[in-house]
Amino acid sequence: MGQKKRVWLEKLRKIKGFSQEEIANLVHIDRSYYSKIESGVRIPSAALAEDLADLLNFHVSIFELEEGPFYFALQDAPMIIAHFNLHLEYTWIFNPHPDFDAVSVIGMNDVALKDNPGTRQLMELKREVIAECKPLRKTILFPRSDGFYTYDVSCHPLFNAKGELIGGSSASTELSKMEKTALSDSNHSSENLTLMKE
Repeated sequence: MGQKKRVWLEKLRKIKGFSQEEIANLVHIDRSYYSKIESGVRIPSAALAEDLADLLNFHVSIFELEEGPFYFALQDAPMIIAHFNLHLEYTWIFNPHPDFDAVSVIGMNDVALKDNPGTRQLMELKREVIAECKPLRKTILFPRSDGFYTYDVSCHPLFNAKGELIGGSSASTELSKMEKTALSDSNHSSENLTLMKE
């Protein structure tokens, strides 16, 4: 994948209020080494990745996901993959809709980003996954700036190496898109569109 700054890691660090020096001290490495991890120059060892994940409250698999072949395979695919914490706030996102920036969503939940029936259903699905500690799936319609998108959303609980529940992951596959002009032509409005449940 080449060197790519881990902006998600920087954002999570800043949300927690840590400087690079403080993080480095807490995981017993030099600040310069941590800086290279954040800038994408270095990949942390498995043990160090676990320490950083525990400290900043994210799932360690993110390091593997960003380096894996799936990154290239899914870059142009109609799929959004994300991780969220127990507060349902994003800790990482891959391939978001152009309405959303992959960095600015970190630390925010869906309704805070855009309050609509789709984001409220998505948050409820995530709450159920956390509460029931089991995978769940639902078809959800989302209004976006360029139309209405229907996604097949699968959510799974995420556990750390100690077996503790730390949040969840979601994979949203685009099933269909209805242009806003098509809605106008057919005299439909967002209020009349039914959100389907699988």
